[in-house]
Amino acid sequence: MFVIIGLIILVVAVVVGVAGVLGNAGGGHTLTSDGFTVFGYHVTGSTGTLFLSGIVVGAAAMIGLSLLLTGYRRTARRARTARHGLDESRRRTAAVSRDRDDLIDRRETDGARSDQPQSDAGRSDGHHHRWHPFGHHPVHR
Repeated sequence: MFVIIGLIILVVAVVVGVAGVLGNAGGGHTLTSDGFTVFGYHVTGSTGTLFLSGIVVGAAAMIGLSLLLTGYRRTARRARTARHGLDESRRRTAAVSRDRDDLIDRRETDGARSDQPQSDAGRSDGHHHRWHPFGHHPVHR
């Protein structure tokens, strides 16, 4: 929003300034005799009036430029925040993928061990134990 408004103000100020300079060039447009024209609008006045008009056009250009830069700064900040969020998300996804791969490897190695016969004779609690994914064990009641 700021970018569009700033761009419009800046373009209008530049067009008015350029039109004022190009429309009043030459010896027939001396300020002391005729005044000056912008877009066909004839302004009579002194050098001070012309100077004041230049200040107004310059101030409008500066306001437009500052709005334009403010909008770009906000857009850049949002983009930077989004990139940081995307990087963080990718790091988390990579960590979760590594954890998943580790669990799969662990399951495969535990599965290979469970293929071998095991005896429950050495257990004193009398419960049958099975392999649980993610290392969870049932709660004894």
